[in-house]
Order: sequence, then C-alpha cells, then structure tokens
Amino acid sequence: MLIVMGGLPGTGKTTLARLLAARIGAVHLRVDTIEQAIVRSGVARRPVGPVGYAVGYALAEEHLRQGLTVIAESVNPLSVTRDAWRDTAVRAGVRVVEVEVVCSDPAEHRRRVTSRWADIPDLPLPDWQQVVDREYEPWDRECVVVDTAGQSPQQSLALLLRGLASG
Repeated sequence: MLIVMGGLPGTGKTTLARLLAARIGAVHLRVDTIEQAIVRSGVARRPVGPVGYAVGYALAEEHLRQGLTVIAESVNPLSVTRDAWRDTAVRAGVRVVEVEVVCSDPAEHRRRVTSRWADIPDLPLPDWQQVVDREYEPWDRECVVVDTAGQSPQQSLALLLRGLASG
C-alpha cells in the first residue's frame, strides 16, 4: 500500500509518518530529506523544483514493487503532485490512501512553526508568514483528514490508524 501524507509545514506530518512507519513496519519516504540530499550534493540549490518529488516517486515505486508499504510524506501542495503519487501506486499495482494532516487551531499551528527546529542538517525551515503565504491547493478528492490540533502525537496516530482502516 502507498500512504501519501501531505499538509502544510508544522501540522505534524513528519511526526505522524514516523510513528506510523514504526507501528506498521513501513518505509518512510520524506521529500525534505531527498531534496536536502540533492542540495548537499551540489547539483542543485533551493528550491530544487520537481526533482525531489521525481526521486520520491521512483523510490516509492521500487519499494512498492518489492511488496513493502510506503509512506510518502511531503507538503504535497499541488494536485499534480498528488496525482503523480496516485499514478505511482497504479503502476506498482497497489492500493493508495491519501492523508491530509491539518492543524485547525491557528495559534497552535503558529506556535509549532515558530518553535520547531530542523532535524535535517542545513534544511531551511519556513517562518509563519511563508507557511501562511504558501501555495496549497485544496484536496479535491476523498482523503483521510487528521487534525492534530489539541492532541498528542499518539492521539493523532490513533485517528490516522482508524482512518486507514476505513479508507
């Protein structure tokens, strides 16, 4: 199965993806990690454009064809990127579940964005205004929505697991 997780920075995507990967034994592909490796290699500078996603699609398909469950985690702000993840699952012949992670409390979301630290060396994190101004198209098809506002990561994981079971 391919689990595609998206949402604005600071909503809890990475935390949830890591918890889910550990719980179900899945491969966690994080586009931020891929993009920062490309930048560190010297072949590109930020923003790297679609190359990080293209590498992610290829890695996801390879892992899916090996019979592994993959969690593809990124902001995934555009319909075109969401469609490409779905196409990856179709090519690999596996089920896809899309998950949008949100934080419905603006004050909590802002606090998270302004107080977090980069866990990938030299990864620039967006400030609150960059998050607010970011292009982010609404999801136009059925997906599992996990609202992380006002709850612990474990509570959000429980919601995600319920959504995956019914999705």
